[in-house]
Amino acid sequence: MCRNAGLEKQRRCGWLTQSEGPIGPPVWARHAVTLSTCPKSYITPESETLLEEFFVRRRMGDLDLSELSARQVEAFVILEKALTAEIKNGQETRR
Repeated sequence: MCRNAGLEKQRRCGWLTQSEGPIGPPVWARHAVTLSTCPKSYITPESETLLEEFFVRRRMGDLDLSELSARQVEAFVILEKALTAEIKNGQETRR
């Protein structure tokens, strides 16, 4: 989408070489994490699939780890930890 609109240099997509895109102020920030390149360029199709599968399985209550590959289990543990932190942070900011 960015490439079609000619925005890859302004948004500093991660696939650009240093000479193609200037390093500048952060283009994305969340809690203690900041990036000077667009995070979208780092998301692989496999990552997106694991994320979607995590949320579907979680919503359906089907997180039987014995059915999953080690890679899926690792991804789901990381995602569960991140989701728990987001929920906790959201509750703390409402107080």
